[in-house]
Amino acid sequence: MRHKQRQALDSIIVTAEQMRQIEGRIFAAGMPVAALMEKAAILTAHSIQELYPLSQVSRVGILVGPGHNGGDALVIARELHLQGYNICLYCPFSQLKELTQYHANYANSLGICSYEDIELLEHCELIIDGLFGFGLTRPLTGIIVEAITILNEWNIPVISIDIPSGLHTDTGEVLGIAIKATYTLCLGLWKPIFFQDQALEYIGEARRIDFGIPVKDVRAIVAKPFPLQILTKTLAKEFLPLPRPLITHKYKQGRLLLICGSYRYAGGAILTGLGARASGVGMLSMSVPESLKPLLVSHLPEALIIECPETKTGAIAGLSPLASDFDQYDIVACGPGLTQEATNIVENILSVPLPLILDADGLNILAQRVMVSGLSRRVAPTILTPHLGEFKRLFPHIADPGGDRITAVKRAAQESGAIILLKGARTAIADPHGTVWLIPESTPALARGGSGDVLTGLIGGLVAQNSGTQEILSRGVATAAWWHAQAGILAAQERTELGVDAFTLSSYLHRVGAGF
Repeated sequence: MRHKQRQALDSIIVTAEQMRQIEGRIFAAGMPVAALMEKAAILTAHSIQELYPLSQVSRVGILVGPGHNGGDALVIARELHLQGYNICLYCPFSQLKELTQYHANYANSLGICSYEDIELLEHCELIIDGLFGFGLTRPLTGIIVEAITILNEWNIPVISIDIPSGLHTDTGEVLGIAIKATYTLCLGLWKPIFFQDQALEYIGEARRIDFGIPVKDVRAIVAKPFPLQILTKTLAKEFLPLPRPLITHKYKQGRLLLICGSYRYAGGAILTGLGARASGVGMLSMSVPESLKPLLVSHLPEALIIECPETKTGAIAGLSPLASDFDQYDIVACGPGLTQEATNIVENILSVPLPLILDADGLNILAQRVMVSGLSRRVAPTILTPHLGEFKRLFPHIADPGGDRITAVKRAAQESGAIILLKGARTAIADPHGTVWLIPESTPALARGGSGDVLTGLIGGLVAQNSGTQEILSRGVATAAWWHAQAGILAAQERTELGVDAFTLSSYLHRVGAGF
């Protein structure tokens, strides 16, 4: 049980203020600050030795800040020195916190050299960044800016302690300038910065150092359900409706209606259908322009392809009676490949008393007709899946979502009453109740046309098999996003990033699903 509780900390994200409060509880309970620093720093030193053993790297430069992050750096310096590494310190600050000063004094007594000129560390084979930890909010200035500028120009690997110096812990904003790390060793609990797209080029590869924060102290500060959570494989697996009962049939395994496609964008319909197929949905129905039916049947013979009247240019002009019989479905997904001509389709589908997913042209029409504010009046949940450009069109009044994505998606969900999936290197999913799910990894291989269509189908098929509250639906959307990202990662590993088109991606979804 205790092991499972510690594992649960892998999925929790805390803000800078929450981390301060958690540490405050630990200190108030009797844990000395010095003891906690020793524990965290020694574990970090062990991780550094695993990444860069003495047999590969011997000359290490360590940047020492004035606060406890600098204290951590000095404990690491001591430990690496005692293990035989050749340590040089960069200490540009004349005033240090009391505990940090004690460690600086001891480092000096050990004969560890210390400099105020960053350029004297150029001979090092590894740099450890201990200038500033979590909680930095003011832009860096003066000699620190000059030092980081020089450091970022060197071709030397950098390990940052907790977060790269110069980044805002919560938003990922670059505070004037920031260190570009090769690795970042996050201390204690994950912070929002690790899931903000604008910070990723500075973080490098992130790893968490668990130094034994009591679970009870985390739960005392971070309310449950946790407002920010990472969608791990364990949590994804818990959502999937597997194994299926022995006695079941297709209508009990979800009934999904896709409304998609046009003569111009027939591929969008195919890719959406392939994504839905991979979800294992029991009954897939697809409403497409009548001229596309033969093409869709050839690619998705198991789906019920419903032909609809079309415009002169090959867009859906209206839904046929079979597609309009919404009692036959559990959820509707609408948008990929529709074109702007299908405005009436999107307007009419908003009144359907079923969960609704809108993507691609469904979102563009929604934004163009300024109908976002009316989503909260729907009797059933709505799921929107925008990329950054679509998000800006839907919510032009929300501050730059390319910056603090977490706050932006949370606000959009609360204002619209919809579940919002904001695509990106770290996809974020928010529900109207304030819960945000974050996908911990992805791949640039997914930056290809059609990848989002596959995701829409996958979400629709997965959510169709898991009816329930809006909270359950948001977790289903997050699970589909995790599944989609993992398929992209696996495909890129086997085929390289350039070898992963959307059709190929769809063929890897079942490989990931089999791993559940």
